[in-house]
Amino acid sequence: MSEPVLAVTNLARSFEQGGARIDVLNGVDLAIAPGEIVALLGPSGSGKSTLLQAVGLLEGGFTGSIRIMGEEVGALDDVGRTRVRRQRLGFVYQFHHLLPDFSARENVMLAQMVAGVPDAAAAARADELLGALGLGGRLTHKPSQLSGGEQQRVAVARALANRPALVLADEPTGNLDEATAGLVLAAFLDLVRSSGAAALVATHNIELARRMDRVVSLHQGRLQPA
Repeated sequence: MSEPVLAVTNLARSFEQGGARIDVLNGVDLAIAPGEIVALLGPSGSGKSTLLQAVGLLEGGFTGSIRIMGEEVGALDDVGRTRVRRQRLGFVYQFHHLLPDFSARENVMLAQMVAGVPDAAAAARADELLGALGLGGRLTHKPSQLSGGEQQRVAVARALANRPALVLADEPTGNLDEATAGLVLAAFLDLVRSSGAAALVATHNIELARRMDRVVSLHQGRLQPA
């Protein structure tokens, strides 16, 4: 059996609010195999985003173990965290966060250029991904010239540009209408599966979650099968 891409063990995160302690994550255990897409269900405020931020090395203050591709990453310094995010992780958020003055192609290229990919190779990769997402005719369009669904597809392409081992998506279709959300999710799942990446996708939509390989639910700070 191959080693998990992500292995989280006894992960905990608490906050102080009004003099009271709030346990958002309370001993979370999760393993995701190579190529597996896992849906993370839970209502607003259940801690889904906190879990994704911890796994994505975007937030500290937690206890427990986070291993990505066999490396213990939870205690890395800022340089180490940046290395792991750049080399192994891809992120898709509820809002696309595209750079407004750059085209769809350029937004996807920039993610690669930061990682040291030459311009020509970055452009070819951007065109490949955007074409696979049905945006081959929109390469030079800026975000303001794209629909909400098209903008989110560019965000998906950007997340996969550097061939991450693990994609983290936080309500990636949350700002879209139902029909568009279904189309964007289908494109996302197809591209992730074809890339061989693993993914953890936070959502509150059970119908969308059932299209993934496995569904887990965050309840009272712990994960359980949904």
